[in-house]
Amino acid sequence: MLKNKLLTAMFVLVALYSNAQTMKLNAIIDSITVSHPVVKMYNNEIRSMDEAAKGAKSWMPPEFSSGLWMTPYNPSLWKKMDDGMGGFNEGMGQYMIGGQQMFPNKQKQTADAKYMEAMSSVEKEKKNASLNELINDAKQFYYEWIIIKKKLAILDQNEKLLEFMIKNAEIRYKNGLEKISAYYKAKAALGNVQNMRLMFESDIKEKRIRINALMGRNSMINFDIDTAYQLNDYSSLVFDSTLLYNNRSDLKAIDKDITLNWLKQEAEKKSLKPQFGIRYEHMFGFGGLPMQFSLMGMMKLPLTKWSSKMSRANVESLKWKASALQSQKEMMLNEYSGMAYGMRNELELKRKQLKLYDENIIPALKNNYKTMQLGYEQNTEELFMLYDAWETLYMTQLEYTKLLNQALKLQVTIERLIERK
Repeated sequence: MLKNKLLTAMFVLVALYSNAQTMKLNAIIDSITVSHPVVKMYNNEIRSMDEAAKGAKSWMPPEFSSGLWMTPYNPSLWKKMDDGMGGFNEGMGQYMIGGQQMFPNKQKQTADAKYMEAMSSVEKEKKNASLNELINDAKQFYYEWIIIKKKLAILDQNEKLLEFMIKNAEIRYKNGLEKISAYYKAKAALGNVQNMRLMFESDIKEKRIRINALMGRNSMINFDIDTAYQLNDYSSLVFDSTLLYNNRSDLKAIDKDITLNWLKQEAEKKSLKPQFGIRYEHMFGFGGLPMQFSLMGMMKLPLTKWSSKMSRANVESLKWKASALQSQKEMMLNEYSGMAYGMRNELELKRKQLKLYDENIIPALKNNYKTMQLGYEQNTEELFMLYDAWETLYMTQLEYTKLLNQALKLQVTIERLIERK
């Protein structure tokens, strides 16, 4: 037993600390779709409603009764009695058994069945809406992880440049060819770069934990991500009612709710119809009293003024609720459309800015640094000039990653709005 436990522990440790598996975004999304607890919760809720709908056309249970019927308190009267004329009087009292059954209104049953069968459709759309939020949360963490890795690559590159400056400055200072002030600035900058590396590595661990949690698995499982990404172009997309109605699950859920309201109204209207039943009773007489029976029909009249108030009030209430839901849907549509157009405009600005950084700004600053480095090596430039060129390039590279992060966040927000998985 102990040996098996040790083997299990070893396998867990190997799984946690072995070489990290590289996961693509699609694989993470697929895992969330299958394994996240909220998906299981909604699936169970949907199954619960579907199972309940199977009983929509059941009958009311039959009712049975048994006991004494019109029986004197004096037991001596239950028996046959001498009438004083050579004959007998029959006893008084009866023992009765009876049963009754109400017959269902088929129209009401059909209306109830349609209502109950449609109830799970709202939960299905709510599940899709929740899944949309989870998936786009994962996208956000994934893209932030990519940005952090880009920043780490920038740190690696700039750490080497600073180490070059520091070593070169030390040699020159010993030979009396360099001032010490710029040297210390470079040493401090190297420390800041190493400090930022620690922060970024901690951020990666946090993103890994969050994504693992979204996938419904152990938060400490080690994995890496594929750094490939794509900035989408939404310039030709029209964020109108057709797109949003077809894509957004929360709008579909409101439509289903409106349909449910209509079905519930129909069920309430059908409950105003009469309902019929039958009652049968059989009596065993005491003291020679002959057996008797009672057979009666029954009818419920819910359409009378005093008994139909609740159903009529429910119908009116459901009508206004449907109107409220329709107004809510239109409000959400306007809000989503406006947000999407605003986000698209901002994303287009970020795309243009990134293009400027890629094609003009960063290449020019790299060339400036190379020129300064060459001049420094040829003793025509001083260390503080080289340091200034490096610092400008370094800060611009970080600014580029900040812009890229903002662009990817905008893309995730747009995809969240149009529910694109």
